[in-house]
Amino acid sequence: MTRTETLNAFFSHEPAAIVARLTSVRGSSPREQGTFMLVGQSDLFGTIGGGALEYMVIEHARRLVLSGRMGEAMDVPLGPEIGQCCGGRVGVDLRPVDAALQAELLAEIAAEDASLPHVFVFGAGHVGRALAQILSLLPVQLEVIDTRREELAELPDHIPSRLVAMPEAVVRNAPEGSSYVILTHDHALDFLIAQEALARSDSPYVGMVGSATKRARFSSWFRTEGGEAKALDRLILPIGSQGLGDKRPAVIAALAAAEIMVHIGQREAEIGRTRVPKSLGAMIGR
Repeated sequence: MTRTETLNAFFSHEPAAIVARLTSVRGSSPREQGTFMLVGQSDLFGTIGGGALEYMVIEHARRLVLSGRMGEAMDVPLGPEIGQCCGGRVGVDLRPVDAALQAELLAEIAAEDASLPHVFVFGAGHVGRALAQILSLLPVQLEVIDTRREELAELPDHIPSRLVAMPEAVVRNAPEGSSYVILTHDHALDFLIAQEALARSDSPYVGMVGSATKRARFSSWFRTEGGEAKALDRLILPIGSQGLGDKRPAVIAALAAAEIMVHIGQREAEIGRTRVPKSLGAMIGR
């Protein structure tokens, strides 16, 4: 279920909801300005960071629902006064959700979901399934690709998947900025997918399951096929190693998921820096 579907379901059984949005953040805070959560009489959607702040906001929001008041603004110090130790201060705006605001919130969530980075997992074996289940909880657009119908059938229903005869073609047609995790049952297929992925300079993450020996074999084959040696620097092989040497699928998947999110975050930070206007950059550098 997408976040948009989840939000629609929330509104269907919580018609009298309050939206609580962080309107200002000073100092340290568990979430950034603009973050919102929805509070119904018995259910919640989203989070503004948890802890004492969130409990306080939920209490205030439910009081508004019962009283029928129009709204409320809160200014909350995140310190000992409320049993929180962030040290910052946040402003929180609480508003009843009417039809117009409901439409705005649905549009906001849909836009956020559409802008999430794509991650393609090639292979629905043990590691692929474990990785897909972890990534399905993270802010990415996930799709699992395999040539084997029976392996895809083992995935949970909520995980998007596709049966494909030529997985390498998926890479050629993937959206800009996509990441690729390669762990199929066939080394030759792994090599073809990785070759296509490394041909794209826009990929934050290209990773392949394997060993140092597999990396050496792929590197030799890749150069023989005309690939640039420099491109090999972008290949993570083996994935999820982190120096632990633990080969259990779930552990590899957990470490690989962390790798993927770090690489995506680094690329987004780089893009953010390149998009800063020169005049603003000069001001920041003063």
